[in-house]
Amino acid sequence: MICSVCGLVVGDRVIDVGSEWRTFSNEKNTKDASRVGSAENPLLEGADLSTMISIGTGDASFDDQGKPVYRNRRQMNSSDRSMVNAFKEINQMSDRLNLPRMIMDRANTLFKQVHEGKSLKGRSNDAIASACLYIACRQEQVPRTFKEICAVSKISKKEIGRAFKLILKNLETSVELITTGDFMSRFCSNLGLPSVVQRAATHIARKAVDLDLVPGRSPISIAAAAIYMASSASSDKKSAKEIGDIAGVAEVTIRESYKRMYPKAHALFPEDFKFATPVDQLPPP
Repeated sequence: MICSVCGLVVGDRVIDVGSEWRTFSNEKNTKDASRVGSAENPLLEGADLSTMISIGTGDASFDDQGKPVYRNRRQMNSSDRSMVNAFKEINQMSDRLNLPRMIMDRANTLFKQVHEGKSLKGRSNDAIASACLYIACRQEQVPRTFKEICAVSKISKKEIGRAFKLILKNLETSVELITTGDFMSRFCSNLGLPSVVQRAATHIARKAVDLDLVPGRSPISIAAAAIYMASSASSDKKSAKEIGDIAGVAEVTIRESYKRMYPKAHALFPEDFKFATPVDQLPPP
């Protein structure tokens, strides 16, 4: 260490704690490159420290039959390989649904528990992964519908539902019941409805459930019908088809729930709601 002004040697045995290689790019504002690979994955037996050999492009990389000489499957056991594939599937579905990392990690942990328990042996790993993501969403209080999970998965809704029931039975875990309020804010936001309509729809759905006007109906269809009623009474009107496309509910299903709520419409709206369309002029069911 030398003074740049007078040339005085300040220290002749100073340990350089920086990287041991030179960089020629402007990386002053960024961290040094790392040579230690990706972060460990505690869910895998080898902590994700297995060797991954890429397939070469030269003639020496393939045998007489045209198969690659080096194969990654020799470097990773079958259990870890199936889990890695499932984790990739969960990661892709989470990205398509814009879910945070916390939910993805919970889904990965659930899949590992199911995989180690071997209670669902013979079931498709993709179906189990989809069901684990559905359970993780409900446990983190941001539930998604089966149709939303099915839309980003390769598995049918029926198969995901079967895997969901088996996981709950074998892991002895529980999920809270879905309510209309769990979907209301997301549906109204996707429809571009103001907060006034959202509050009114939430009040209508809760009141309809309390008065037992829609027995046997799913919370999703009740929420969709409540949004339809609240928007019809406001200046931001939405059709049943528009709401059904966002909520993943058939237009007929929304109208059926709306038909049961319509006779008591005057008692369902909050007292401070400002009507653009009076209750007696709401669209008939």
